[in-house]
Amino acid sequence: MLHGQLTITRPGPLSTLQDAGRFGVRHLGITQGGPADVQAWAWANWLLANHWGSPALEITLGGLSLTAEQHCRLALCGADMQAHRNGEPLANGQAFTLAAGDILTLGMARSGVRAYLAVVGGFIAQPILGSTACVMRDQLGGHLGDGSKLAAGDTLVFSPALSERNIPDRHLPAHALPDYGAEPTLALIPGAQCRFFDDHSLINAFSQPWRVDPRSDRMGIRLQGPMLHCNIDNLISEGLALGAVQVPPDGQPIVLLNDRQTIGGYPRLGTLTPLACARLAQCQPGQSLSLTTTTAAQAQAEYRHFRGALNTPS
Repeated sequence: MLHGQLTITRPGPLSTLQDAGRFGVRHLGITQGGPADVQAWAWANWLLANHWGSPALEITLGGLSLTAEQHCRLALCGADMQAHRNGEPLANGQAFTLAAGDILTLGMARSGVRAYLAVVGGFIAQPILGSTACVMRDQLGGHLGDGSKLAAGDTLVFSPALSERNIPDRHLPAHALPDYGAEPTLALIPGAQCRFFDDHSLINAFSQPWRVDPRSDRMGIRLQGPMLHCNIDNLISEGLALGAVQVPPDGQPIVLLNDRQTIGGYPRLGTLTPLACARLAQCQPGQSLSLTTTTAAQAQAEYRHFRGALNTPS
């Protein structure tokens, strides 16, 4: 058999296939997709010595159950979803093996929001516009190519031959195991429109706590806190980057994530860094956080350090 399979018996609320994302098509109105928490996704692939961009499963909130049809080597990182293999507890943040017939079950997330399940070599799916990233709103990518989330009876395909290769025994460094229950401080690069917010709003934005609104998804995460006021009445729609912090008329910011629209006309406080977006993606509804300012140079240095750590020998 050329391909191995994992059969989904219980998909959970939202489980989708994600590679690094879909780029070079935003001028067509198509967003990037990709993992909401790029760090946990990347470390899951790193545990298996996969190349950057290898498709892995993003599991939101938990509730997943699957059966291995063939022997395979997997890794699980991100939110703690009380993983079990054949009823026995399975530690998070490590690689493990499933034999044919083994059952992997995930409970509901008790810390964090999203977990990432990787397989040696990455899951196999047909790229759409150069990527397998699932974007449900655009009906693109994913395991079926049409933007579908996993459903009971679906299968995830992999190469069983790759699971037989000699993979170095890797263990996550301490900094790759964040405390998702702790209140994070998220770094924001102030934007050109930041100066149009009044002084009171700017002071509150960076000195007062924010809470994650339950009305949040892969398009954007709403924040609840002090009302921000911008003196711009009209704004021509502009392109939107990952992490853009829009402030609509109600004064409550929306942090735009991977499945965001490609343009928008609300004023922006600035842009969260990619690593801040990853941390925000693990904040549960109601969780508190704070914002701090950074520079583009600092954000780039931090991201290069993160990518460099993935390339260090085990």
